[in-house]
Amino acid sequence: MGKLSVTLATLAEIIDARIEQPQAAASIIVSGIATLMDAQAHEVSFFANRLYRQVLQKTQAAAIILAAEDQHLSPVPVLVVKQPYVAYAQAARFFNPPPLQQAQLHPNAWISPQAHLGSQVTVGAQAVIEAGAVIGAGSVISAGCVIGKNVQIGNDCYLYPNVTLYDNCQLGQRVVIHAGAVIGADGFGLAHDGQHWLKVPQLGRVCIGDDVEIGANTCIDRGALGDTIIENEVKLDNLIQIAHNVRIGSQTAVAACVGIAGSTHIGKRCLIGGGVGIVGHIEIVDDVHITGGSNVLQSIKKPGMYSAGTPLQENKEWHKNYLRFKQLDKISRHLTELERQVATCPHNK
Repeated sequence: MGKLSVTLATLAEIIDARIEQPQAAASIIVSGIATLMDAQAHEVSFFANRLYRQVLQKTQAAAIILAAEDQHLSPVPVLVVKQPYVAYAQAARFFNPPPLQQAQLHPNAWISPQAHLGSQVTVGAQAVIEAGAVIGAGSVISAGCVIGKNVQIGNDCYLYPNVTLYDNCQLGQRVVIHAGAVIGADGFGLAHDGQHWLKVPQLGRVCIGDDVEIGANTCIDRGALGDTIIENEVKLDNLIQIAHNVRIGSQTAVAACVGIAGSTHIGKRCLIGGGVGIVGHIEIVDDVHITGGSNVLQSIKKPGMYSAGTPLQENKEWHKNYLRFKQLDKISRHLTELERQVATCPHNK
């Protein structure tokens, strides 16, 4: 299929932009989007970070998507928007629509006679769909996926290769799960009797809402008794571990390599940076932003931005500071005693 070509005026309507400098720019034909450095005369680009001002000055793009306060920085016509990165996403989606999927059932797939597939469902080679599974209309089950018993998948979902959904999992509408993700494995439930570990049956499910996206090799454990719940529009990056009975509120986004321990509840519209570790049985309220590499050891009861950990420094300096850190309690007690002595000193009365 050939590339889409539109005038800047048409693109401006699509991304809700205002064209500036000069007026004739509205008739320029564009057919793609690229970085400031790589864009050619038939492509647009975007500018959302002032660290790239020098690159902007050298761009060969036909036009730049940017905010009103930055339009004076551009040497080429501009498409002025309120949120440049959002407008870039809209333009990129327009120029790169998903390929049309030809619905088919691969002859090498195994589909139980007791499974139900809606209209226009695609099932790839070596996929397995167990009894009682329900696959909604227009969904794609790629090669090597395993869909367990009584799994429910909504309409227009897309499972990339080798996704595994354990028995009884539920997916809403338009869910995207990337390759290698495992949904519904047993949670880490173990009881120790003094001599041996006893496995605790994991009897719950994983329930995923609408418009959720789950990254490659992410794992979401089933609940021990109740369910693990991922609400609508949650976005999960690659290589995330979500333990049993976790609940993540709608529109929360979680970056790669985050670990969330069991029975933690995370609110709506939270942003969790890469490499964050969150202990179990705590609650994080709505609208919390946790910066990358932080360790969350207690509940967060107020919205806002939170950080933990020490910035990177030379090992020699870090080791000295670490030794001092271990003395903080002793220093604090000593300081309290000094304050008491000063307060009771006769010369201060």
